[in-house]
Amino acid sequence: MNCSPRAAWLLAILMGVVAFSCEAEDVARLVDPLIGSGGHGHVFVGASVPFGAVQVGPTNFHQGWDWCSGYHYSESILVGFSQLHLSGTGIADLGDIVLMPYTGRLVTGPGSLKDPDAGYASRYTHDREQVRPGFYSVDLLDHDVHVELTATERVGLHRFRYPADKPARLAIDLEFENGAGRALETKIRRVDGSTVVGSRRSKGWAKDQRVYFALKSSKPFAEFRIFLGDREVGEGAAAATTAAAKGRGLRAMGTYEGSPGEVLVRVGVSPVSEENALANLEAEAGNADFDAVAVAAKAAWNEELGRIQIQADDRTKRIFYTALYHTMIAPTLFNDRNGDYRGADGKVYRNAQFDTYTIFSLWDTYRAAHPLFTLTQPERVGHFIQTMLAIRDQQGKLPVWHLMANETDTMVGYHAVPVVVDAYFKGLLEADPERAYEAIRSSAMRDDRGLEYIKTIGYIPADKEGESVAKAMEYAIDDWCIAQMAKALGKRDDYEYFSGRAKAYREYFDPETKFMRGKLADGTWREPFDPVVSAHRRDDYCEGNGWQYLWLVPHDPEGLIELLGGDEPFCDKLDKLFSVESVKSEAASADISGLIGQYAHGNEPGHHTTYLYAFAGQQWKTARLVREILTTLYSDQPDGLSGNEDCGQMSAWYVFSALGIYPVNPAAGVYVFGSPLVNKATINLPDGRTFAITAENNGPENCYIQSVELNGQPYSKSYITHPDIVAGGTLRFVMGPTPNTAFGSGPDDRPRSVVMSD
Repeated sequence: MNCSPRAAWLLAILMGVVAFSCEAEDVARLVDPLIGSGGHGHVFVGASVPFGAVQVGPTNFHQGWDWCSGYHYSESILVGFSQLHLSGTGIADLGDIVLMPYTGRLVTGPGSLKDPDAGYASRYTHDREQVRPGFYSVDLLDHDVHVELTATERVGLHRFRYPADKPARLAIDLEFENGAGRALETKIRRVDGSTVVGSRRSKGWAKDQRVYFALKSSKPFAEFRIFLGDREVGEGAAAATTAAAKGRGLRAMGTYEGSPGEVLVRVGVSPVSEENALANLEAEAGNADFDAVAVAAKAAWNEELGRIQIQADDRTKRIFYTALYHTMIAPTLFNDRNGDYRGADGKVYRNAQFDTYTIFSLWDTYRAAHPLFTLTQPERVGHFIQTMLAIRDQQGKLPVWHLMANETDTMVGYHAVPVVVDAYFKGLLEADPERAYEAIRSSAMRDDRGLEYIKTIGYIPADKEGESVAKAMEYAIDDWCIAQMAKALGKRDDYEYFSGRAKAYREYFDPETKFMRGKLADGTWREPFDPVVSAHRRDDYCEGNGWQYLWLVPHDPEGLIELLGGDEPFCDKLDKLFSVESVKSEAASADISGLIGQYAHGNEPGHHTTYLYAFAGQQWKTARLVREILTTLYSDQPDGLSGNEDCGQMSAWYVFSALGIYPVNPAAGVYVFGSPLVNKATINLPDGRTFAITAENNGPENCYIQSVELNGQPYSKSYITHPDIVAGGTLRFVMGPTPNTAFGSGPDDRPRSVVMSD
């Protein structure tokens, strides 16, 4: 049976089975969602389905940056189980609609980190915690309650097993905030003995986030009381079948009759209304058996994870499939079953003819996660693009960092552009090219975030705009992409104009220091200058320094090679990046992590940098460094990521690089060779096609490419194109312990900054 994710879980639910399987291998068993939950990974831990609207999982008391996802492996106290989470971001939000089963006396809040016994928070231990794709369970030690979680696309399912000798209660907490997301208005209404609906409007990273919910308990509440702080509020008696209240941060306490034993609580969510949340619940999990849903969720994950099959050692398999899993937590669905969604203008749009998504961490994900989707999720790419174009229509520009119908304007660049252009050249746009082009062009012609200076004087002065170097260099990447689409559509004037803007990075190159530097309005360099110094959001860079931003020219490595004096000086300078002292200035961003010299793998602007050697004919140096990063900066432990996951980008780098390829230019359709970590990989493509990658004589010491064959023919290039991959075939690497310095060294064998997607 070749089953789609949605068909898998719906079929399992409808049949009432407790076992379900697709033809795909059970690779979900290799995933460990706790990888990245320690250190600075910030990953989501809990139950979800691929790209699902619900991410139901455990939530700790917020203790700072490392709790941005709501959970950190170092913690041992739970506040409850939230329906929505972020994964891998550097700013906290979501954590909405917290449920907490508890026993004993009635309390009105969770207590505190210092005094969890004052409320319903509970201690837990990892020894009594399980997590796998689509499933999470834990024992609440202070309440003797066993908790299990699973999910459909828009419904979180909670199964609680209460002890027999204590009062059994359920807290519904709309006040709790995960470091941001302060509640502005909440509503709770008891519809009948076992049904509760409500909403939460909050202000945090998302300035006006709205989520509606509907909750059904398999057993009725004997008592249901609503509190605002410690004060009881609401209409109707506590034991009445209906009660309602609204306030800034409400909490409801439901009490079950006697000893309820096992209770199943289903929670549907919606960005639009309580009615839609209830309809989502009924459509996806109305008569759901928990075990059937959990099995169907696992089947959905196996379907998606099985799109790439690898042969490798067990450790590599665990890291690889966990990385692939992490690329599919976000973007998340943002429409109801009937197609309704909330737009970026706050209006409700009915019956959309495409799946709408949110959580677009584009400053991160345009680099590798979105190019990966064109291989692993081609049928979703068009929906991503249609969502972005709808956002543009609603807010006047393409998304920058979109979160739950809100533009956060976080980070620099307008990086929906490479995603749109890449989809266009790969035939995945699913939208009118002229409409798409108008959207990318208009986003580049605004007068905000330093763009007015790009348009008038060709660079952003450091004394007029913060993070000037980072902004202009990221804009140049986007402008190169616009130029390529303009050329393809026959817009010659636009092609010339944006091709010129794509070279704006040259304005920042200081030929004396050979770094990209802040440039003042009068044309002089900002002084003093130290390439190691970085002051978070207070200097010319964005989460980086002069060493790291020198290389941010993935759209024109040839131009950067020229600026640095040719192939040899370029490679010498690149060598120094990886060999200078790994120090950070006192005010530097915590995101500058995973250091090899001054190369920072823990943050996204440098992710392409190791692959630049191939553009100067020294691919073997790329191979050595990529293999080092794969084996030392990723692991199968909770601290197995060297920096924030950032909605899939950190993991997308690993997935591509473990296969032996990487998209340096995010919209050129060119994948540069690195050093394949897997022995064999098969990418399952549409229409039954496959593309196989083999690495003969591979091993820890054999990291260098000796020779390559494509479809049985000798292949001398140090890259492969998207058309070559999607056509199907076989790429064969022969590996060895010493560099073949001739491989990929010739000018005709090096990757080039031209589109090769058509």
